[in-house]
Amino acid sequence: MHPTYKIAILDMNAGQPNEGMRCIKMLVQQFLERDDIQGSFEIFDVRVQHEVPEVEDFDIFIASGGPDSPKPVGEKWEKKFYRFLDSIYDHNLLEENKKYLFLICHSFQIACLHWKLAKIKRRKSTAFGIMPVHKTKKGKEEFLLEGLHNPFYAVDSRDYQVVKPRKKRLKSLGCKVLCKEKKRPHVPLERAVMAIRFSPEIFGVQFHPEADSEGMMRYFQRPDKRAHIIKHHGKKKYEDMMIHLDDDDKILMTNRTIIPRFLQQAADAIDHQTPVSV
Repeated sequence: MHPTYKIAILDMNAGQPNEGMRCIKMLVQQFLERDDIQGSFEIFDVRVQHEVPEVEDFDIFIASGGPDSPKPVGEKWEKKFYRFLDSIYDHNLLEENKKYLFLICHSFQIACLHWKLAKIKRRKSTAFGIMPVHKTKKGKEEFLLEGLHNPFYAVDSRDYQVVKPRKKRLKSLGCKVLCKEKKRPHVPLERAVMAIRFSPEIFGVQFHPEADSEGMMRYFQRPDKRAHIIKHHGKKKYEDMMIHLDDDDKILMTNRTIIPRFLQQAADAIDHQTPVSV
């Protein structure tokens, strides 16, 4: 008999409607609906209601992406979220029953900044679309990325980026840079970091692995979004994105791989560390 898994989803969207939360909830529900899995999930509105889960009350945590700068501006929720990050990290250093955390985009940027792993800077232009993500040497060995091509494709939507990883700091904490953004040989700019294994229990990505074709199709077909994309990125970019949405080995493969594997890896680890009553 398996333990009952308690999952906390941290909504970092500041009250703005988005497809990401729908996708995260769907992936978690699909995991919990499996015959060999028992559990429940709860959503915490971090930036509007200032809700943060108690680390000891849950086994697995997923923190969403969100709008605005990841740099602190003095809002009440920020210190609560920093304490949450440190609580999980410290818990895993001290306790045998580990806690598992997945960080997406905005949450990932905040963690990199808070733990002083890299610089965070505003991009010259918004990264937006279905982009190739390249695995590093260590990324090719990462369980959560197994089965994905190199490069693989993911939804990328950000005004900020993680750059100039601090190698000594990363090494001292046991962190591994697993992915970088697409190669741009004609652009004299450092490639942004796209994924980090912070610890055996904590994983983060700069892109949106939760995104699915249905949600992105609906999002991109909105007249305001279509007009915005064409104005800023061109009609060909828009048409290419729409084609990629129906491609089985693009975002659909990423959606079906990374977060499901994270949930499975966490569940397997929890099974081995939790005494199961007969």
